[in-house]
Amino acid sequence: MADQKAAVAGNAQNKRFVQITIPVGMLQCNCTILGDLETGEALVIDPGDETDRILELLRRYKLKPKAIVSTHAHIDHVGGLTKLRRATGAPVMMHRDDLDLYQIMDEQAAFLGVERPETGEIDQLLKEGDVLRWGGLAANVLHTPGHTPGSISLYLPTDARKVAMGEAGGGGAAVSKDRLGAPQLFAGDTLFAGSIGRTDLWGGSMKTIMDSLRGKLMQLPDETVVYPGHGPATTIGEERETNPFLARG
Repeated sequence: MADQKAAVAGNAQNKRFVQITIPVGMLQCNCTILGDLETGEALVIDPGDETDRILELLRRYKLKPKAIVSTHAHIDHVGGLTKLRRATGAPVMMHRDDLDLYQIMDEQAAFLGVERPETGEIDQLLKEGDVLRWGGLAANVLHTPGHTPGSISLYLPTDARKVAMGEAGGGGAAVSKDRLGAPQLFAGDTLFAGSIGRTDLWGGSMKTIMDSLRGKLMQLPDETVVYPGHGPATTIGEERETNPFLARG
């Protein structure tokens, strides 16, 4: 599924594509489904918990995941990986540099005082420059370490006019109408609206995350809509001007 060229294809006229983002689990990780309603193929990003709710949305839109992607291996982003893989047969993907973090789920669970989630196989190891393709969509894999060693962001470089307004229910949210037509970035916990990912956990590094932010994410167009791993959407331009970690001054 991964290759070396990126493009987002598709017919913009029939609301062919749908994006649904729902906060899941105790820490309200944003899980996103990006689906092609014509082909029935979808990408699921960060199914951190509430697998049954994610599966219900896939059934509602008649979507079958082609891949399940973890932006990083913190417990709140990976809790539903194995259950969703078992239910759908879709391969699970993450960056090689977070495998060690994925293997210490007992330690992560103890840190939060929660039950350890089930873990399982990682089917494909992603790297910088890979491109994920499903239906008429494609996303570039950007390695953006710092929050964790293997943190990645997914960049859809062309417009999002094709994304339909999906009604997720129960706290779900689709892409807002005023942000259609822009590139999209699914940033995991590297960049938030008004903040950046914490670097005081396993493998975190302030220098490394700032290198990822300034050297990669801040090189994207200002109009790029950013969907963080927690909280509301923002844009690269908004963060460039107002984020206290990144603002010009």
